[in-house]
Amino acid sequence: MSGTPHDADNRTGSPERPFPVSDDELERALRETLTRRVATSRPLPADPAGAVLRRARRTGRRRTLTGLALAGVATVFITTGVAQISASGGDGGTPTVVLGDPPVLFPSPSGPSSVTRSGPVRAELDLLVGDRLDTSGGERRQLPGVSGVERAQRIHDQEGWLLTSAATVAGRTLWWVPVGGAAPQVMLAAADAVAVSPDGRQVAWRDGTDVIAAGVVAGQLIAPVRTAAPEGAVPVGFAGDTVLIQQPGDGGMSVWDRALGGQPGPVNPAVRTVYGTRPDGRVVGLVAAGRDQQLCLALLDPARDLAPVRTGCGLKLATDGLGAVSPDGRWLLANGTSRTALLVDLGDPARPVTHPAGPVLAGGVAWTRGGVALHVDASGGLVRVEPEQVLAGDRPTAATVEGLAPEDHPVVVADVPAVPDGA
Repeated sequence: MSGTPHDADNRTGSPERPFPVSDDELERALRETLTRRVATSRPLPADPAGAVLRRARRTGRRRTLTGLALAGVATVFITTGVAQISASGGDGGTPTVVLGDPPVLFPSPSGPSSVTRSGPVRAELDLLVGDRLDTSGGERRQLPGVSGVERAQRIHDQEGWLLTSAATVAGRTLWWVPVGGAAPQVMLAAADAVAVSPDGRQVAWRDGTDVIAAGVVAGQLIAPVRTAAPEGAVPVGFAGDTVLIQQPGDGGMSVWDRALGGQPGPVNPAVRTVYGTRPDGRVVGLVAAGRDQQLCLALLDPARDLAPVRTGCGLKLATDGLGAVSPDGRWLLANGTSRTALLVDLGDPARPVTHPAGPVLAGGVAWTRGGVALHVDASGGLVRVEPEQVLAGDRPTAATVEGLAPEDHPVVVADVPAVPDGA
């Protein structure tokens, strides 16, 4: 409000402060005000003014980043005509309808998930136990509405987590869990299959007769593209921007570049399963070779319809698809046919060497950036596989997970791969 000053007010005859006022002047004034307000007989353990200013700066940065994200999403939808796609590969057609509850850019203020600090929960990776997320930093967080999770993945730039449910009669659900304690948001529901890229930037799913792929920004699916796929064909992973599509049964695998749209490439009938991608972009997988269709480990080139580059036979690996490649591409941890997990040395892919590595995998494998693999066995125990110890003759065993209910099965959360220097 404005008005005529009176003699009783607290104004002085000093000249008014000039405008505009610089940030440095505001900071100094705020510090002086807080210093006068704080009365204590001993030195404070923290600088209250500095804390206020740091919170203000963080709030400003978050608002700026959120504004940029909103602008980016708006630009994408404007330039793609509200992301209109068609069964023929993305040119024209009707707008994509995201399954389930529409995700929002800003976490809902109602129903937040509870976050507590309970000391170091895990030393290396996050762990999901039922509807509770235990982070490697010691945060214990309840996730209301989340259940039956089969896979979990951190998102790049600390944007949260993507959780994928196991298959049910209603299909699969994909949740986005924002950082900061906000309630999980449903991104997809009733999807026939869901695949998430290792960095959490992309998602592919089967919807009816089509496979759809989209980018992920702040919990939103953006720039979706779809392609028709044979009955039973499902996305199982990514190699860069390329979606890996598994054909039903032993029908092989094809690749589809979502950036180019169009149709998937020719099916490579020899590919049985894939485990992950090495830093050079080549995919590690199992192929059937020769007249006897012997299963061999191979490096596959996604740019040439998964043509084998190097092949090593004689390994006794299971075809269940459970396993993962280490971030440096040196190791593969996967199930063997002899009821044990196998650590495979990929130093020479033409002559891979296997080592018994403890209990059989009952779910996904997550590698730390330090080169240690974590997985859960059939009993729900957590297994830690360190290659150096396995090579020395040690056999990993399962450790009991604290607070595990009989109906719960822990899920190790996959971390975002480290970005190579110069990338």
